[in-house]
Amino acid sequence: MEYIRVRNRGPLEGRVTISGAKNAALPILAASLLGTEEIVLEQVPPLKDVEVMVDVLRALDVKVEYLDAETIRIDASQVNKTVTPGELMNRMRASFVVMGPLLTRLGRTFTQMPGGCNIGKRPVDLHLKGFKALGAEIDEEPDAVGAKAPDGGLVGGKVYLDFPSVGATQNIMMAATMARGESIIENAAKEPEITDLANFLNKMGAKVRGAGTSTITVQGVKKLHGARHVIIPDRIEASTFIVAAAMTGGTVEVQNVLSAHIRPILAKIQEVGVRIEENDDDTILVQSTGRLKATKIRTLPYPGFPTDVQAQFMALMCIAKGQSHVEETVFENRFMHVDELNKMGALIVTDGNEAVIRGVEHLVGAKVNATDLRAGAALVLAGLVADGETQVHNVFHLDRGYYRFEEKLKGLGADVERFVE
Repeated sequence: MEYIRVRNRGPLEGRVTISGAKNAALPILAASLLGTEEIVLEQVPPLKDVEVMVDVLRALDVKVEYLDAETIRIDASQVNKTVTPGELMNRMRASFVVMGPLLTRLGRTFTQMPGGCNIGKRPVDLHLKGFKALGAEIDEEPDAVGAKAPDGGLVGGKVYLDFPSVGATQNIMMAATMARGESIIENAAKEPEITDLANFLNKMGAKVRGAGTSTITVQGVKKLHGARHVIIPDRIEASTFIVAAAMTGGTVEVQNVLSAHIRPILAKIQEVGVRIEENDDDTILVQSTGRLKATKIRTLPYPGFPTDVQAQFMALMCIAKGQSHVEETVFENRFMHVDELNKMGALIVTDGNEAVIRGVEHLVGAKVNATDLRAGAALVLAGLVADGETQVHNVFHLDRGYYRFEEKLKGLGADVERFVE
């Protein structure tokens, strides 16, 4: 087992370049199942989750070739398998989005229920509701699910999502690309990753309108071809480094970031007393001086404050002057990092989906466990400002969502090393 050792070395200083967005790359890789010609994807982050999705594609007879570390060439012209491997599906929840492409292209699909971080219930009922609206017949088993299109293929329909689920919006949107007629998704997720997927689909010949709004319309086409596409920057990675700079009192230039995608983060960072300067379309300068001030956050679907930055921001709140408050409205089990932060001297009390944080002057190093991907990042950030040495264990979670995390931190002057126990 590996762990990351972190020591306080003072303010972070320098420049960091943000990688492509994992949460955009995964559905776009799944969407490549729809293409009948060559596809080239650039700025694909070489992460564990991406490796799993590539393995899923290869198991479905897709040819995948790495042109370099972050560029992938894909040939899905010979896809004819409809059953996805259970072992791979159990490793990552996002793998479930291959159902929509397989269903619309091959007429049927069968898979085990997906796995992923244990941060709360993330049912697939909205995905299945969408497939049914397109005419699919659903066969549910205790640990697996299948879907079959009617003779002649899926038919355009209308679906209202009870919650603006990102995965359901993506899966239904992809299924609708080759359904006969027009499909409408209401109360759709608005995340930038949805828009990036729609842009990619349209490059392949799909007719998707309204991505990034609450209503997405898809006019079905008979066939999708190839495309070349650059994955958008990872807004969660960018937010993590912005928080790290703020916590350590540093000055960091964050490059390859789209500020429009992280407005709630920038607003809260400024609220706690950090200076933000947007130098051009893809660079943000973070300058932190003096002790941070307490604040309140409430996680919400995009464009609200992202649940994927809640843990990192809570780490910041631990050392902010005054009493901060967090309300988690997206996942019911996303406070598992609280006990670990308290081991480091934080003063956090939770009640249901709310947490109250009383800021302390100093955190102290401790041996802690990353309970999920973003919790792991939060604990590393806490270690950057703690007295003594912090050991973050179960760091395989981090490898699912951050490319060269320690290397990038070290480039900013952090004392961060990975060890094998």
